[in-house]
Amino acid sequence: MSSSSVAESILVVDVGEINTRALLFDVVDGYYRFVASGSGPTTMGSPLHDVGHGVRMALDHLQDITGRVLVGEDERIKEPAHADGPGVDAFAVVMSAGASLKVVVVGLQRDISVESTQRLAETTYSQIVDTFYLNDHRNTQARLNSIVRLRPDIILIAGGTENGSRQSVLKLIEPIGLACYLLPDELKPQVLYAGNQALAKEVEALLMPLTSFTSAPNIRPTLEVERSEPAQAFLARVYRQSRIRQIPGVQELDTWAGGLLMPVATAVGRMVRFLSLENALKGVMAVDVGVSATTIAAAFDGQLHLGVYPQYGLRDGGKGLMTRGNLEDITRWLYMDIPDEEVRDYVYNKALYPDSLPATAHDLAIEQALARQAIRLSLEKLAPSYQNDITGLYPGSSPAFEPIIASGSVLTNGRAPTAPALAQSLLMLLDAIQPTGMTTLILDQNNLVAALGAAASINPTLAVQVMDSGALLNLGAVICPVSDVRMGTPVLRVHIHYESGSKEKFEIKKGELSVLPLAFEQAASLHLKPLHGADIGMGAGRGCRVNRVVGGAMGLIIDARGRPLRLPKDPAKRRALYIRWLRVLGG
Repeated sequence: MSSSSVAESILVVDVGEINTRALLFDVVDGYYRFVASGSGPTTMGSPLHDVGHGVRMALDHLQDITGRVLVGEDERIKEPAHADGPGVDAFAVVMSAGASLKVVVVGLQRDISVESTQRLAETTYSQIVDTFYLNDHRNTQARLNSIVRLRPDIILIAGGTENGSRQSVLKLIEPIGLACYLLPDELKPQVLYAGNQALAKEVEALLMPLTSFTSAPNIRPTLEVERSEPAQAFLARVYRQSRIRQIPGVQELDTWAGGLLMPVATAVGRMVRFLSLENALKGVMAVDVGVSATTIAAAFDGQLHLGVYPQYGLRDGGKGLMTRGNLEDITRWLYMDIPDEEVRDYVYNKALYPDSLPATAHDLAIEQALARQAIRLSLEKLAPSYQNDITGLYPGSSPAFEPIIASGSVLTNGRAPTAPALAQSLLMLLDAIQPTGMTTLILDQNNLVAALGAAASINPTLAVQVMDSGALLNLGAVICPVSDVRMGTPVLRVHIHYESGSKEKFEIKKGELSVLPLAFEQAASLHLKPLHGADIGMGAGRGCRVNRVVGGAMGLIIDARGRPLRLPKDPAKRRALYIRWLRVLGG
């Protein structure tokens, strides 16, 4: 394929913690569409210890489904596509499999550059194992010992505004150079420097001969400004290099992809940022609840805020909460009466066997409770990065997002005998995200967003057309009035004008969760009148006309339960409330 031609068919391989999928996009009837996906187990661990085997199984499955030859006799992807059908025009890889990268964070000031560098580390699959800063009361020997003992995969260095401190930064770098000198080649950490650019060449001269070194723009050019996005791209490359070094088979995949392998979280963030440029009035959010991590991506007019939290993945999230003695943080989300001991057993078994599926209704209820808490904690971690600039309807609330895209097996998995109904998926998202104002909830039932993020760098038009094609499921438009009136007080009057010419009027009271009649893909216009000072995102008491709203799979949802959502302390009353909400949603 020439550099000037457009890739019409794109194959993306997604190597997850449990499963590997191959996703094919191509032109169908003149438009770019998601064609099909094949899957296989991720074969990173015993007995095969090579992700390539799982990739080939996924590709074989995809070829069986489509009848299209994608792999040649040389066991490589056939590129470019041939006129008679075989092959594809482009190939990309996204990956979330593998243990979290161990990271040491280095900065000058604990509450400035260190915090910025920690947020940078949280944009990929990482675990911060130590932090160095000027006043941490450790000398060079102690810091050296820590690096040698912990054997981090990556060391992130920041600190120093542009043309700022020199000697202090070099002092912090000294034990890093010593550790890289002492450690054998296979244990040397990769180093990413994102500090004072006036020192970049000097730091490079010190560390480049000793280990793999990358320099990125300063993430804290001034005390008031934090700019991590450029460094995020560099960190994604460091992640790629680490996975190539650590996991057999990744090198071959990366070669096939022409160096286009990227973390799933980076691909999701790229897609969310891309969509936010199309919607300058509101932000765009994506939530991915996975086994290895929960990822939140929020973008406002092209400004991306990305958080990847392995500690809140379904494998380790519940175990970590119980270690801190917060089992009630999980059980408060249960809609069934399940003993604490049973919840503990399930959480520990999930940690041991992360590929296990819910086998009973109790298992499913526990897993959904874990997902709610994982999303809540992840949002709390990421929100401070954007709440200083973009405010919600009340202090600490989420700002307006349109749409909110959700993915992850706990929301979409159809393989389990007790797979979640759409009503359960919808209620999980409403409870965990607690959106305000007006938004649309989109369920990424085919787990396409990361693949589209990778494809967007090859063919942006493909990503847009697939998003608009219905490959992602519109759960429904959601209106969430915020007010401080008493429960039972009317807060919103809704007039629906259907395209057929008929009209309906509804009055919503605080505390209610309602589904209004708007069939799937049926269009209507709305006239919204907040009552008693309620706010739907237009200002207290200010109404609006929505010229066109399209019904989702669950209709038109009004969530007037209040923000923040307050649950009864009594477990029996709480469970009864959950059951009532599920019935309202059709579950």
